[in-house]
Amino acid sequence: MSLGKLMKQAAKAQQQMALIQAELAVRTVEATSGGGAVKVVATCDGTIKSIKIDPQALNPSDAQVVEDMVLIAVNQALNQGKEISNTEMGKATAGFSLPGMM
Repeated sequence: MSLGKLMKQAAKAQQQMALIQAELAVRTVEATSGGGAVKVVATCDGTIKSIKIDPQALNPSDAQVVEDMVLIAVNQALNQGKEISNTEMGKATAGFSLPGMM
């Protein structure tokens, strides 16, 4: 493979990755815990967009339980987003391997 062709492929992969990153920044995932008492929406680039808590779950004596449910839902949402991100980025770099590239 010539250097020129390799450089064109690298540029194309970089453009595809930039487009995918922009799409991941607006693509959302949703996770729940506590039987739906806590719902978290995150983008696939790792930003939490919203956290909703069912008011019935807000008993002051159960604060630790609610905190645990929030933590679980946040981590699930972030993991879902990371999996989607890895899959989409893998598509952009499929068949193309250079040191330092994803």
